[in-house]
Amino acid sequence: MARFYKKSWTHFFQAIKAGQKLHDVREDEGYQIGDVIVLQEYDNINGRYTGEEQEVEVSYIANRTVPCAFSSAVLSPGYCILSLKVLA
Repeated sequence: MARFYKKSWTHFFQAIKAGQKLHDVREDEGYQIGDVIVLQEYDNINGRYTGEEQEVEVSYIANRTVPCAFSSAVLSPGYCILSLKVLA
């Protein structure tokens, strides 16, 4: 299991933290199910990190190799859709 630290714009960060947004489209960095991503809230309006973090676990991955619905047709090469589980 790997651990990644990733920037997350405020409106996405808050929706994930609240459990409303349970997926994220990211560049495929070799994520695997069970990896933990530490999302770091980034205020894209003011151009700074807020200091808030939220851990999420990758629970499923869809990409061009492992398609989900239309992902193989619409995802650009090198990108994936991560299903996320919010960790306490």
